[in-house]
Amino acid sequence: MKNALVTGSAGLIGSESVRFLVQKGFTVVGIDNDMRRYFFGEEASTEWNRTKLEKEYKDAYIHYSSDIRENEKIEGIFKKYRFDLVIHTAAQPSHDWAAREPFTDFSVNANGTLVMLENFRRYAPDGVFIFTSTNKVYGDRPNLLPLIELENRYELPENHRFYKGIDESMSIDDCKHSLFGASKVAADILVQEYGKYFGLKTGVFRGGCLTGPAHSGTELHGFLAYLVKCIATGRKYTVIGYKGKQVRDNIHSFDLVNMFWSYYQAPRKGEVYNAGGSRHSNISMLEAIGKIEKLLRKKAVYEYKETNRIGDHIWYISDVSKFKSHYPGWDFKYDIDMILEEICSRGNFSS
Repeated sequence: MKNALVTGSAGLIGSESVRFLVQKGFTVVGIDNDMRRYFFGEEASTEWNRTKLEKEYKDAYIHYSSDIRENEKIEGIFKKYRFDLVIHTAAQPSHDWAAREPFTDFSVNANGTLVMLENFRRYAPDGVFIFTSTNKVYGDRPNLLPLIELENRYELPENHRFYKGIDESMSIDDCKHSLFGASKVAADILVQEYGKYFGLKTGVFRGGCLTGPAHSGTELHGFLAYLVKCIATGRKYTVIGYKGKQVRDNIHSFDLVNMFWSYYQAPRKGEVYNAGGSRHSNISMLEAIGKIEKLLRKKAVYEYKETNRIGDHIWYISDVSKFKSHYPGWDFKYDIDMILEEICSRGNFSS
């Protein structure tokens, strides 16, 4: 039987990875100390999901409430098991929150990733290491694109090279990243380097908006899940900047984990992929509000705040062509309408 290690195992992508791998016959070791509760408060806690995983999968899922920054504890876990696959999703995920505690943000995102990589190199060098990075590594450079303002969204001209999405050629230099973006850049480059320098099978997936019904959405993280929660419960939502016309691509957690699985079966060393919903699954804030109102048959209660978040994207759609060229057997299962319907019917709306 094969063993997998999933960090952030009670979170959105982590829990989807656990479910997927158990069904593939893996014994999964999960690491999650519910720092999401510390970052964003009680409503963002992933404890409910951890309990669900332990109850559902019993001996096939082994949970550790460890901190990925504590090398001695992480080393002990790596020594105890021989891991064929490591999926590293644990992170501080908010660029707003990072500015509150820069040391915490960097230590979790960068130092924690270094701890994982070094133990992987020492104790699982024949395995595969997958890292969930972010489109924030490109900073606010996408805002320099010649965007056109439409009624409900911003768009690129159809003849622009990035119209079908931003690919991995976009520079990460000379732009504003936010401190979160900077800590994820550090981790992103580390994962690449452990592949290129040490010859390990490491893959970087630069996510757009990652979503699904297992998301513990909160104000500072989890755009669609939190928006649905607000409309469902009558809570006031704040639309921040860009007239609510900012565009995000959204990839369902199932589709992202299937990307991971394709990579695991034919891994490359230090490879980088943009991983979002692409033109297949994207939406603006105003469009999302309208669709969710129809699905829930409730009017949204929201206010508009003129000042946008520092470094926030006006328009971001991922080009996944590189990944599809390397793994032609992979494709999307969910589009934006299916995602919204599922979150509205199955989402976690508890406060």
